[in-house]
Amino acid sequence: MLTGLYVPANRPDRFAKAVAAGPDLVVFDLEDAVPVDAKATARQWAVAWIAAHPQDRVELRVNAPGTPWLADDLAAVAAVPGIRLRLPKVESALDVLEVLEQVPSAKITALIESPLGLERAFEIASADPRVIAVALGEADLRSSLGVDGSEGLTWARGRLVSASRAAGLGAPMMSVHARVDDDEGLRRTSLAGRALGFVGRMAIHPDQLATIVECFTPSAAQVAEALELLTAVDQTGGVVVLPDGRMADPAMIGRAREVTALAREIERRS
Repeated sequence: MLTGLYVPANRPDRFAKAVAAGPDLVVFDLEDAVPVDAKATARQWAVAWIAAHPQDRVELRVNAPGTPWLADDLAAVAAVPGIRLRLPKVESALDVLEVLEQVPSAKITALIESPLGLERAFEIASADPRVIAVALGEADLRSSLGVDGSEGLTWARGRLVSASRAAGLGAPMMSVHARVDDDEGLRRTSLAGRALGFVGRMAIHPDQLATIVECFTPSAAQVAEALELLTAVDQTGGVVVLPDGRMADPAMIGRAREVTALAREIERRS
């Protein structure tokens, strides 16, 4: 997935509009975006919409483990087959397993938002086959680590990419850029995330989606180089020196395949 879009779960008027904006994933947020006195109503709206639209790629961000609202969130989704849950503030595999015990058919995206969760990132990512992704909750993590700005999370982002890859989940998506009016910042941080191994990013507004797609789309030159490498290695079966002087060998095939597959997927959707 290349793009995701958060929608407050207490704004049912935005549900269909968010899906129509064209992101690969829409996340209805029951946690931070919803005041305490609106959580019960928001839960009803979000779960009813998801149950009525099973074909759409929609995920529900429930409340965090240890909060008084999570039990009601899980009870509300227990009968929705294959529900996708975004679980915030995960600090251990047990946090994930306890949710899956209550909703066995769920697919989990685990949000890591604390230093302890970050240290256990691989444990969380590999907790169960029903964990389909891990991601950072950067606002909470930045505060917990005592770092300022996006650059202060470079190490944490790299750690998450490594944990996700090691667990067999592939490349994760980046967290949101919280300023809607800052396209330059969105672009700069997205390109930095791409260099670290992320593929795609969550958004808080539909206007951010086009920039995210642009930043994570392989360039024509990158696709051409990947295709040239794949062709050369396929023909020789071993190490080969390409016309531009690059040495190519079978160890480089994986990345080249990822680049070409991503480019084909983006072209198919356009």
